Amino acid sequence: MTTMEITTYPPLMLALEPYHAMLDFFAGHAWRPTPLKRGDGHPVLVYPGLGVSGAATTDLRARLLQLGYQVYDWEMGVSVWPLMGLDAWLAMLAGHLRKIHDAHDSPVSVVGWSLGGIYARELAKLHPECIRQVITLGTPFGGDFKIPKEQHAFPGLSAVAPLMDAALLTRLRELPPVPSTSIYSQTDGVVDWTRCIGPQSTLHQSVEVSGVSHFGMVHHPEVLRVISDLLAVPQHGRHS
Repeated sequence: MTTMEITTYPPLMLALEPYHAMLDFFAGHAWRPTPLKRGDGHPVLVYPGLGVSGAATTDLRARLLQLGYQVYDWEMGVSVWPLMGLDAWLAMLAGHLRKIHDAHDSPVSVVGWSLGGIYARELAKLHPECIRQVITLGTPFGGDFKIPKEQHAFPGLSAVAPLMDAALLTRLRELPPVPSTSIYSQTDGVVDWTRCIGPQSTLHQSVEVSGVSHFGMVHHPEVLRVISDLLAVPQHGRHS
């Protein structure tokens, strides 16, 4: 199996992550000189990252609601890696996705932060008819799942690594059959940004946002601008 080379992770970047995330939070609430694109009212489902619940994405969902979208939390509490098995977990998530799809008679745009992006991508592979597009924020779907020793302090990360066998890693690298965008930052203090990049195609693109922390992904104004631009693309639009 061919794997992506993982570089040594900078310990200082991890140490500065909380401070960096706080700055991103305040930046997200600062005055914006350029208005964001308004939405067409289609449904948007947001998945939180590992170790946090939908409360951590409240700000992002509120802003998308202000742009005119019908926005939903995943409603599954704290996000963890499913000990019941990924497919059983995805079946549960699919039930919620289908309810939203059927209620609006419209494909759903799914925004997944970190681990939530893994769930969004896998659901799109299983139920492409229900999903309009997938947008991931700091989601590591490429390469091996190696956790630098500096990151063992983060709850849940060390428990996930042993569950990532070669077959699962290969599966996670496969691109969804719907438009998908991976948003990443080289200043992510939790996830190795090189693992957030997939092959460019008519359906997939990787977009870098500069100077954003991992926990600031759901607050930073530049991330919100990219998300608003992507959500405003007509349903049958394709990445250039």
